[in-house]
Amino acid sequence: MPNLDQVHALIKHYGPTVFFHPDEVYLPSSVSWFFVNGALLYKEGRDKGLDIDSKGSNLPGGGRNDGKFWLDLPDNDENSDDLKCGNLESAELYVHIKPASGGTFTDIVMWIFCPFNGPATLKLGILNYSFNRLGQHVGDWEHFTLRLSNFTGELWSAYFSEHSGGEWLDASELEFIEGNKPIVYSSKSGHASYPHPGCYIQGSMKLGIGVRNDCGKSKYVVDSSTKYQIIAAEYLRDENFTEPHWLQYMREWGPTIVYNSRSEVEKILKHLPFFIRFSVENLIEIFPTELYGEEGPTGPKEKDNWVGDERC
Repeated sequence: MPNLDQVHALIKHYGPTVFFHPDEVYLPSSVSWFFVNGALLYKEGRDKGLDIDSKGSNLPGGGRNDGKFWLDLPDNDENSDDLKCGNLESAELYVHIKPASGGTFTDIVMWIFCPFNGPATLKLGILNYSFNRLGQHVGDWEHFTLRLSNFTGELWSAYFSEHSGGEWLDASELEFIEGNKPIVYSSKSGHASYPHPGCYIQGSMKLGIGVRNDCGKSKYVVDSSTKYQIIAAEYLRDENFTEPHWLQYMREWGPTIVYNSRSEVEKILKHLPFFIRFSVENLIEIFPTELYGEEGPTGPKEKDNWVGDERC
């Protein structure tokens, strides 16, 4: 496994460039920017939220996601809207280094944080309908992974996290920029990771119905080879490596709000041509379950892939 200096060298050599969609409204930010610009910590049974310091030192650490704490946007609408839009200048990739395949490979897992996940857009053949709220939530953690050979130091493959699953691609299937640096496309509003530009459908490809994930190049870019912070590498504990306090926060990064998804879908159905009209039940069945309410995600350390392999 690489030592800390070698890890930095690998990231500088292979660190992907992340492109956000040209029409993206909800851009990433650093975690510290999110905290100091108005994010609040709420506790069950307490109406007023608490300010959070830049390092998240006052967040409850450890334990499990028991629903007793959560983060939220400020009460002031103007401040809340500003926070939702993120701050690209402060954005950075949060890196977790871990062994893979019995130590023959090193996984460089790169997490990116967006203060807000925007509402979804539904594709019905050639028609598109934008939801008002469905799909949106406060706090959005997404990631992608580089897998490198410990024998040669070469990039072997890359994993793209796409909402509830994802896909591995061989290095030969990736797009590159500046030589050895892969390109990662972050989808509009939802920030899922994809290897190429285009429109990816989350739903039924056969029926041509689902949630749009639009990707493309733009001026909104984060270069992970220069803008990154290593937050965890369990095998490097002998090098006095310290994890940030906010990483130990195991609760949700946003509140839970349940929607009446049927009402929004019914509004869409009224405008559909008869020949592609579905019953509400069938249409809802096609959609990913995370569309039916707001639920802030847990942080990176609570995800299945923190200690296990990626989910495909």
